[in-house]
Amino acid sequence: MEHVHRALLRRLRVELSDQLLVSDTIVPLLYQEDVLTEAHVQDIESERTEGRKVLRLLDLLPGRGPRAFRVFLRSLQDFPWVRDRLLHELQAGTPTGSGSTDLCRLPDPVLHKVPSDQELSRLASRLGSDWEVVLMDLGLSVEAMFRCRSDHSLSTQAAALAGLVQWRRSEGRRATVERLMQSLHAAGADPNIMEDVLTRPT
Repeated sequence: MEHVHRALLRRLRVELSDQLLVSDTIVPLLYQEDVLTEAHVQDIESERTEGRKVLRLLDLLPGRGPRAFRVFLRSLQDFPWVRDRLLHELQAGTPTGSGSTDLCRLPDPVLHKVPSDQELSRLASRLGSDWEVVLMDLGLSVEAMFRCRSDHSLSTQAAALAGLVQWRRSEGRRATVERLMQSLHAAGADPNIMEDVLTRPT
């Protein structure tokens, strides 16, 4: 888990312990996605109150690898206001920097181009549940992401595509392939997804 994610969970620790109920959906999904082991689940469930279960989960998550935070965000489907708060705090505290990722193998002309509708559509189909974290890093507001979710509640791909198109429209010529790859990397997604989208369209 990245330092910024660890710091955010630590800062909101008490607030999260007051608002979450982890036993029904959060812990099972984290177990299903191999973020938590069976021993971790038993450890959490051995706590006597929901608040202490949340605190125990927050103790464990930072050591559970690079996927832990984004899977945790996905597990908050029954607590959308908590997920939106976390995304908002990340957006407020994380610059949308323009440093390049060393994972990139694409030529400069490709990196600096603005992706087409087709390319954004193919990318949206590959993002899955990571789409909100990617768009948050791209600078889309929590309110805009909420509109994308509510307008396309039956299709994650359509919600992601709506957000990507809105980002491209607002950024103009700065909405480059390189910027997308940086956000994929920042979100813990595979930046090579973009290379696949551009070079092996299917």
